[in-house]
Amino acid sequence: MPFAEYWELTKPRVVALLVFCAVIGMFLAVPGLPPLKPFVFGSLGIWMASASAAAFNHLIDERIDKLMTRTAHRPLATGQLSARQVFAFAFVLGIVSMLVLTVLVNWMTAALTFASLIGYAVIYTAFLKRATPQNIVIGGIAGAAPPLLGWSAVTGMTGERDWAYALLLVLIIFVWTPPHFWALAIFRREDYSRAQVPMLPVTHGVEYTRWHVLFYTILLFVVTLLPVLTGMSGVLYLGGAVVLGGGFLYYAVRLMKPPDEFYPMKVFRYSITYLMALFAFLLFDHWLVDPMVHLGTMAG
Repeated sequence: MPFAEYWELTKPRVVALLVFCAVIGMFLAVPGLPPLKPFVFGSLGIWMASASAAAFNHLIDERIDKLMTRTAHRPLATGQLSARQVFAFAFVLGIVSMLVLTVLVNWMTAALTFASLIGYAVIYTAFLKRATPQNIVIGGIAGAAPPLLGWSAVTGMTGERDWAYALLLVLIIFVWTPPHFWALAIFRREDYSRAQVPMLPVTHGVEYTRWHVLFYTILLFVVTLLPVLTGMSGVLYLGGAVVLGGGFLYYAVRLMKPPDEFYPMKVFRYSITYLMALFAFLLFDHWLVDPMVHLGTMAG
């Protein structure tokens, strides 16, 4: 079995970021350490579902992938794997992920994860991506779900507080997604144009997209202050959010008149570092301000 090709189908770096956000959601959901069983099997099930969605994305985007420089090397686009092999791999991963989450975690996490999988693999990839330049905005809700999935894995979403705080984390990633992805789309606009994908820089031009990146980055800065305003996080997180958000704003402003054609990729890469660091600050703040954290156990 060509392991490397199947591994590439799972988009490992993208899925790693998604699972990281889900794990942070697990830690933020409880005062101490998350219970061991939902932590382990929740992480596994969310990873498998995300990997399944990624593989379905390869399958649905086969034609597009062959036309784009960034994706032309993918296993299905190059013929290293057949469509039947990719479908079987994605389908099995998806089914097993649902079994793991339903039997070993809870039904709520399984239902939310399934909705996220369908949202990304079908609604976004098969429809929105080809239908509107706002594809990444509307479809971004599926990619923003991991903190909610992680939170659900350890709590079952039984209280209003669970929903309020978990959805606040979802909102942060939802608002982060457009400036993150549009920076890449600016750099890869010729690819998207050749593949006839209506990304914003293709349909409305680069300058219009730069303004949207700036507007969403400003909105993101404001949204990331909400955990402090709602009492979810404290001063440590606030400092990190302001510094990181200031850095993102710097990149977005400079993108208006970039120093070179590769600058959008610098913005794209910073956005990934930004999200990981922001969620790390959420965790550090949670642990340092909660005296009960060190009494938590991995039991249950």
